[in-house]
Amino acid sequence: MTELSLPLDAEAIRALHSGDSVLLSGPLVTGRDAAHERFARAVEGGERLPFDPAGETLYFVGPTPARPGHAIGAAGPTTASRMDAWSPLLVERGLRGMIGKGRRSETVKESMLEHGCVYFGAIEGTAALLSQCITASEVIAYEDLGAEAVRRLEVRDFPALVVNDLHGGDLYRDGPARWRRAPS
Repeated sequence: MTELSLPLDAEAIRALHSGDSVLLSGPLVTGRDAAHERFARAVEGGERLPFDPAGETLYFVGPTPARPGHAIGAAGPTTASRMDAWSPLLVERGLRGMIGKGRRSETVKESMLEHGCVYFGAIEGTAALLSQCITASEVIAYEDLGAEAVRRLEVRDFPALVVNDLHGGDLYRDGPARWRRAPS
């Protein structure tokens, strides 16, 4: 298990390989479909994004409301491919990590390799457990989107797997081959 501090260091992510287990600690931002659409409109319109993507990690999540005494409600990963149309836009601006579930498109993977970004998979079905790793949550943009508002989260020991690394590794492609048994 590799412990990584956020924001991610370019050198640290070069050492990662698909299949590596990591624990992430530090600040990250959230965003889902509706927020990504607004990010694209902002860039197209020459406006500033609500956060500087350089060095950031973006978690694809739409958390439930926080219970009293908690920073956030259930916070499980959203299917990352829903953001594929917009992800290269952020990766080209220095986004260093993304967290979600499921496969990424070839276009996104090429952009990640070219610009130095890794994709982490969070385990679906663990939303309540993952929320326990979130120590603070603050809406920083698009409050009108409710659960899909952009938030700044502080995480501690947030578990994830490296899905796409900077060496062309893809856990969805390579993982099954690692565990395949030869026919008997």
